[in-house]
Amino acid sequence: MKKLFKLPILLILLLSLFIAGCSNSKTDISTSNNLTSGKLVVHYIDVGQGDSILIQTKDKNFLIDAGPKENEDKLLSYLKKINIKRLDYVVATHPHEDHIGGMTNIIKTYDIGKFYAPKVTNTTKTFQNMLLALKDKNKNINVIKPGMGDDIDLGENTKVEVFSPNSSKYDDLNNYSPIIKVTYGKNSFLFTGDAEKLEESEVLQKKYDIKADVLKVGHHGSSSSTGKDFLSKVSPSIAVISCGKGNDYGHPHKETLKTLEDAKVKVYRTDISGTIVITSDGNNIAVK
Repeated sequence: MKKLFKLPILLILLLSLFIAGCSNSKTDISTSNNLTSGKLVVHYIDVGQGDSILIQTKDKNFLIDAGPKENEDKLLSYLKKINIKRLDYVVATHPHEDHIGGMTNIIKTYDIGKFYAPKVTNTTKTFQNMLLALKDKNKNINVIKPGMGDDIDLGENTKVEVFSPNSSKYDDLNNYSPIIKVTYGKNSFLFTGDAEKLEESEVLQKKYDIKADVLKVGHHGSSSSTGKDFLSKVSPSIAVISCGKGNDYGHPHKETLKTLEDAKVKVYRTDISGTIVITSDGNNIAVK
């Protein structure tokens, strides 16, 4: 893609946006949706070939990625339909268009509490537009890294843990994706962005507790993710694959589907079922 700005301007923007700390300002109650009362609700939103996940508790809304630009109207329409007024936390997992293409309009549309991203840049127009939108809202980027899950407070009975990225430099942007675990009562959900087997291996070496009931399968079901050792440690009963119908990449790959089948994991796919909503009351999980 053509560059919108020269690199020096981009670097100036980045210096003004990337910070390691987080503010301690209080946030307002985000939604009046009674469906979240006493529950954790996870929306794996159908944005075609991309990722966008909304995690809701009674008081907080947490968005991970915003899908590709071509489906940003679909994302915004869905958030409006479920009465989202504010996003308390937003994570851009890595600067690929199918994850941040809709982020510029998300930033413009919603009041956002804290915005997170890994410490990596890109020279694409999509990435630079996201930075400009943040700058226009006077919003800083908090660098997401292992051990900072406590900074994301989703309320009572809920715990957030961040396990990656564990290196400051990767050849593939996918491996900057933070692997995030959200636990609600006795139930847990693992979100992996486009993390590939290299990053999965690093997380395994750190011996983090990645066991979860529900796994968001990495990289849209690509064979470059969801290694057998990683899947064995997660040991999910449910897996969700976010991908577009008839996509050019052949996602999800048959190798990944076979790995999940052999592990006896129930698979749900947005290309088949559309948006998938999973609800936890802290003890049991229900899938819509």
